Amino acid sequence: MDATDYEDFDIDRSTAQAWTEFQTRLSEVLSVIDDTADLVIGVESEIDDQAPFIRCSAPRRDVVRLEAASNAVLGEAFQLSTDDLALMETSGWNPPGSADQPETPADEQTPNFWVERAQEECDPLAELAVVALRDVYGIQHPVFLAPDQLAEVLTPKPESAEAADPALDADDVVATVPRSRAHLDQLVDAELTQLFGHRPIRDGEGDVAIRVGSTMLFLRTAADAREVVIFSTVVHEVAGRSRAAEVLNDLNCDARWVKFQLIRDRVFVTLSIPAHPFVPAHLLQGVQIMSEVADGIDDELAVKLNGRTTFENGDDAG
Repeated sequence: MDATDYEDFDIDRSTAQAWTEFQTRLSEVLSVIDDTADLVIGVESEIDDQAPFIRCSAPRRDVVRLEAASNAVLGEAFQLSTDDLALMETSGWNPPGSADQPETPADEQTPNFWVERAQEECDPLAELAVVALRDVYGIQHPVFLAPDQLAEVLTPKPESAEAADPALDADDVVATVPRSRAHLDQLVDAELTQLFGHRPIRDGEGDVAIRVGSTMLFLRTAADAREVVIFSTVVHEVAGRSRAAEVLNDLNCDARWVKFQLIRDRVFVTLSIPAHPFVPAHLLQGVQIMSEVADGIDDELAVKLNGRTTFENGDDAG
């Protein structure tokens, strides 16, 4: 897929691939987790209420235990429905305080859903975690998860990209001529890892996803390694192409750096960064610019064009 070819971009496919990669990474972490630290996978939410979470631990040698928040600990805004509770059990989670829980006094039994497996079975454990997070708790994309520890498994908190205003140092202005697209991907990944504290998650097309408020950015390198494109689908299901074309034309007349495009019934905003040579400062500035533009305009533009944002109620992550 060419860096500037968004016509076939499918956010549902990209999201599914991101969950697949997240599941793979989580499995890798579970395969080496020990009793020195637990991993808590939480949810970013502005609601002052107990949000969903999954806790991963190693209670005994070569055993991994997962616990998933139940209605007993979830806040009112996050209570699970009868169908949600049934899905947890049919997918393989044990209910809170179930009879087959390891023998412990009743007052010490977990109020959460739980499962224990041999550590060598980390793949099905990671799959159970994804079922709970995605299908039961309704997390739309891994970027809406909030890491507690082992942040390399997850994606950045939403404020990370928005607040990114890094002071340039000597390394940020060093130019490197990429030898290939793979080399450019390595350079990009190194900078994003430094910015967010962990390596980025890529989908099957190689696009990197970054959450910013109620929308998402995607970053893609060109096949000839001469360009890095950052793009976002800020409005979906636009009603009235003629009206949309007029609005976007006005925006493009006033916009600096970015370009708005109407493709079918979706509005994209894009920014192109020359990458031959690749300069880290340009990438960092590009991410900051796109973060401010995409999250700053998507709600208003969706109303004006009678469309919808990528993730409605995205700040609640549910």
